[in-house]
Amino acid sequence: MTAEPRRSNAVLAAYASPTLPLAGLGLPLVVYLPEYYVSELGLSLSVVGTAFLLVRLADIILDPILGGLMDRTRTRWGRFRPWLIASAPLLMAASYALFMAKPGIGPIFLWSWLIVVYVGYSMAVLAQTAWGAVLSPDYQQRSRIYGFWSAGNVIGMILVLLLPPLVAFAFKGDHAAGIAAMGWFIIVLTPLTALLASVVVGEPAAPPQRHEAGLKQYLGLLKRPSVQKLLAADLLMGLAPGIGGALFFFFFERIKGIPKDQAGILLLIYFVAALAGAPLWPWLAKTLGKHRALAIAGVMYAVFQMAAILTPSGMNLFGVAVLVLAGLPYSAAPLLVRSMMADIGDEERLNTGIDRTGLLYAVVNGTVKLGFALAIGVFLVLEKLGFDPKVPSAQGDAALVTLYTAVPAALGVLVCLIIVRYPLDARRHAEIRAQLDARDAAEAANAAADTSSHDRRPDARPAPSPAE
Repeated sequence: MTAEPRRSNAVLAAYASPTLPLAGLGLPLVVYLPEYYVSELGLSLSVVGTAFLLVRLADIILDPILGGLMDRTRTRWGRFRPWLIASAPLLMAASYALFMAKPGIGPIFLWSWLIVVYVGYSMAVLAQTAWGAVLSPDYQQRSRIYGFWSAGNVIGMILVLLLPPLVAFAFKGDHAAGIAAMGWFIIVLTPLTALLASVVVGEPAAPPQRHEAGLKQYLGLLKRPSVQKLLAADLLMGLAPGIGGALFFFFFERIKGIPKDQAGILLLIYFVAALAGAPLWPWLAKTLGKHRALAIAGVMYAVFQMAAILTPSGMNLFGVAVLVLAGLPYSAAPLLVRSMMADIGDEERLNTGIDRTGLLYAVVNGTVKLGFALAIGVFLVLEKLGFDPKVPSAQGDAALVTLYTAVPAALGVLVCLIIVRYPLDARRHAEIRAQLDARDAAEAANAAADTSSHDRRPDARPAPSPAE
């Protein structure tokens, strides 16, 4: 296998930097904005739940289109970096509209700007994650690359979670001021980090374009057994904390009697634990294999999410400890699944001779979006089961507890059952890389021989002399 230079920590930190504003946007889109548009801006649970659900589902259709376009993109800056830069204006405009919204806005406003924000978000996330896949062909280095990416996501979430309490403490701002501060965080950091990553981090030359890359090829990838297993695990491992995140403030305020500002501190603790867990999963992947590490994360999440039922009301050390342990697996699926998808990309290129990096990460993005869309859709289920955010009831509270704890825990167990027999391990990937490297070397030698043979042909016309 050809040796590849190991990317420095500084380069990988620059690569991961755009995750700060992207995570700063992604978290509020699931946790803060839906609840804010219901509680503060006066829209109904059904209107908000339907808007976030349907726009996110419709946005999934965009991914194979973007993935195909990225696979066909050829510029001096590479395939993926131009798309990351192009996403910045869309994200900035939509963040201003959504986070600075005032009471009186209606469903059309929400629908319109959700469409804009998700188009920009899709471009940015797909470009960055696919870019990471081509930074190294090594099984273990890919876990390291996406470990930085995952840590950047968690740091971005932590920073954006700090803003509401900081605004309240330092500036005596209310909840709306905290939401606006999140918007400014995204608006300022989006262009700065996109430029930093694009300038500092290189992108290997793309292979020659020899194929179609569109919806038909996207659907073809979904038929691969390894892709199906990986996507099912990713969907469930994203849906589980997505449901928990969507119901987080309702659960701790209604069931545990913790005010919203203190619940925000608990959410911050959860993501600090996720950041602390980020180095654990690449280490476990190196020790046990990526798929076994992901199986362990699913079971661990299930156990400690269910344990939330047992915690006493109010702020207490036992409740915080359970939340910390539930947060440790949060980083596992994002980094492991993307690293494993890069390995599938090698398998796909060996089998077909085609590089489908953009499409493969469009598949992953689609799964993530479906998980988050379904997670926000839990608002519709919660309303049907009798929960009212303003009027407590035994039936509604029981539904809230079940949806926050038991449902996500069951999904975590399913992740373990699905992924534990995943076939593409380190040994199999080493075989694939050896065959790919041998084939690439042979093709390069043949191309050089053809060029040399062409130069020596008897009928080849000699170069003209200066007199000619």
